[in-house]
Amino acid sequence: MRKFLNNLGPGILVSAAFIGPGTVTICSIAGVTFGYSLLWALLISIFACIILQEMSARLGLISGKGLSECIRDEMKNPVVRIFTLFLIFSAIVIGNAAYEAGNISGAVLGLESVFFSVNFEIAGIKLNIWSLVIGGFAFTLLYLGSYKKLEKIFIGLVLLMSLSFIVTAVLTRPVISEVLSGFVPGSLDSGILTIIALVGTTVVPYNLFLHASLVSEKWQGAGNLGIVRKELVFSLILGGLVSMAIVVCAAASQIDKIENAADLALGLEPLFGNSATLFISIGLLAAGVTSSITAPLAAAYVVKGCLGWKGGMQSKKFKAVWMIIIFLGILFSSLGIKPVEIIQFAQIANGLVLPIIAIFLFWIVNQGSLLGVHRNSLTQNLVGLLVIALSVFLGIKSIYSVVQNL
Repeated sequence: MRKFLNNLGPGILVSAAFIGPGTVTICSIAGVTFGYSLLWALLISIFACIILQEMSARLGLISGKGLSECIRDEMKNPVVRIFTLFLIFSAIVIGNAAYEAGNISGAVLGLESVFFSVNFEIAGIKLNIWSLVIGGFAFTLLYLGSYKKLEKIFIGLVLLMSLSFIVTAVLTRPVISEVLSGFVPGSLDSGILTIIALVGTTVVPYNLFLHASLVSEKWQGAGNLGIVRKELVFSLILGGLVSMAIVVCAAASQIDKIENAADLALGLEPLFGNSATLFISIGLLAAGVTSSITAPLAAAYVVKGCLGWKGGMQSKKFKAVWMIIIFLGILFSSLGIKPVEIIQFAQIANGLVLPIIAIFLFWIVNQGSLLGVHRNSLTQNLVGLLVIALSVFLGIKSIYSVVQNL
């Protein structure tokens, strides 16, 4: 058991990355709007996440490189390589800057639910002090922390977040038979955009890049493949339970509309007392803090791989990337824009970008020149194609639904 706990790390960071304020918001919307009926979509999302993240982790372990670095090395046609890396660079770096604003805003909502709002004006621009505090905390951890230190901090934060949301779900005393009925798939049409958002908030494209890089730093050699897989499955199932707990909490609340994730705490308080508000707020704060660290970290790894930079987390170029992402996140979060629409749009956009990144990953893990005997087996290819087909279907369905509403 102690050996297993010592090997926790990359999978925990992946869970911490996808259980951010976006997940809390989307799962809250799903619970408030559809009750328990979309729990099946979360279950499928976790399965798809495990399949894709295992490919990413295996790639990082066997090759000793990150996903963007592998794509850069394996694509021989210079025109195709430049176009592909530009597409990845744009989607992940720009997307993570937007995510960072939502992550910091979510952590701020958690603090404001427990304490109070603090704002000040500079040159007519209203700024939120808590945004600066959260951003500064993320900056400090990344600037001073080594990977091993970050692992320990994240394990603590993820356990705190997990306990907070799961305890709150238990406090709501859901009817077990009704919860179980939510794992039976129903009609897609009524909640298709919410389903896509649930997939997009669980199977996060930037996590595919982050995971390969983190695994390549923590372990070396095929002999560690077993522990890598066990750590991954444990971490993602834990993350899935947290997401489901949030849906259960939201379904038990008596609110009709979610403006932000903190509304969930307010909706539960009349039914279950101050303890529910406190647990939800702590969970939201932990979710925002963990995601506000992983988003800029993932962006830095992507840029490093795309541009072929050498050196690790302490290199100046690497630090410059995540510093820019944090700065943009603090700036946009401080402006006080309502986060729920941005977060929901970002999760849908994530669901649309996912098929493209998944196809790149699928192609690279089938390269015998890179992975040798550890390239995808026939079974892994069949399951991987099923996951990609699902993500493509949901992406097309999303575009069709949006066009219909124009």
